[in-house]
Amino acid sequence: MDVRTIFFYLFAAVLLFSAVRVITARNPVHAVLYLIFAFSQAAGIWLLMRAEFLAILLVMVYLGAVMVLFLFVVMMLDIRIERLQGSLKKHLPLALLIFAVIVGQMIAVLWIGFPSTDAAGELIAINPDYNNTKELGILMYTEYVLPVQVAGVILLVGMIAAIALTLRKREDNKMTDPALQIAVKAKDRVRIVKMAAVKKAEPVESTQTQSDAVQGEVKP
Repeated sequence: MDVRTIFFYLFAAVLLFSAVRVITARNPVHAVLYLIFAFSQAAGIWLLMRAEFLAILLVMVYLGAVMVLFLFVVMMLDIRIERLQGSLKKHLPLALLIFAVIVGQMIAVLWIGFPSTDAAGELIAINPDYNNTKELGILMYTEYVLPVQVAGVILLVGMIAAIALTLRKREDNKMTDPALQIAVKAKDRVRIVKMAAVKKAEPVESTQTQSDAVQGEVKP
């Protein structure tokens, strides 16, 4: 077993552990952190497969933008963990049904096998001038142009949904009206009041004198 195989099994084991923790973690913030960890391990596997562009894209887009956005959205929504646990127990039968369907499909695919796998172990000579990024771009925008456009629309919908979450109106929100701020004139903003720079303090009577005066008023 060479070093590359050892790293592959290491990345795969950590990836599976992180994926399981994503769906079993009780705290939503912890689930997002485990998902970030899973994406980093997937990027390592892509590096082992010599897909450098996909690995860098995964780190820059998902780890650097999407996952950070998910983390801040989860922290901003103030999700109650007790309420979330109750909803999970409520939808547990549906989740088990979907899990059984997915496992059944995977078993069926593995049992039937993949067609035309005879040449899977053959080595193919790669042109030294071959550019992985260039060929991937040509393939995406020629043969798979429709899925790329659909993915762009889905990302746009997600961005609009994130903006809509931040535009929730509350009764105790304090907002400013830009039109009123622009309409205010200088004389309404600042008022100059003339007053003496030094003002003489008025004499203050002592406490004993005040008490004697009060007692004198009370006596007949």
